[in-house]
Amino acid sequence: MEAAGPKLRIFVDADACPVKDEVCRVAARHGLTVFVVANSPIVVPRAAEIERVVVGAGTDAADDWIAERAGPGAIVVTSDIPLASRCVKLGADVIAPNGKRFSESSIGMALATRNLMDHLRSTGQATSGPKAFGPCDRSNFLSALDNAVVRLQRLAMTRCS
Repeated sequence: MEAAGPKLRIFVDADACPVKDEVCRVAARHGLTVFVVANSPIVVPRAAEIERVVVGAGTDAADDWIAERAGPGAIVVTSDIPLASRCVKLGADVIAPNGKRFSESSIGMALATRNLMDHLRSTGQATSGPKAFGPCDRSNFLSALDNAVVRLQRLAMTRCS
């Protein structure tokens, strides 16, 4: 008997994503499908549950592809705040590579901060970039991804009952 509701899947905004391998390992452990989306071909592990998606060269082509498919039952991995905002509004779980989870209550502030920093840079203000990605970020991400998968699987099971 097939479960009601959308099938759990993971979308990775893969350009410059430092946790692609971790996503693939977690997905394999849980038997989930992963879509690794990029503007150019990138190396992904060979596995039936991992699909490499190469989109056109447009600035937001990968974002648009992901946003068109995101929604309840989807986990989106991205550090792109506008994409995160679009996906949160569609009901997807969104996690940054450092493990930060974006939600309805946090995405507004993240988007405002991003827009402010973008404005400051465009006016010539010197701003510091993001801090270097480290082992603690990788660990936080793995924990956040595993928590999201388990939570969504439980939610799907309660809908079937």
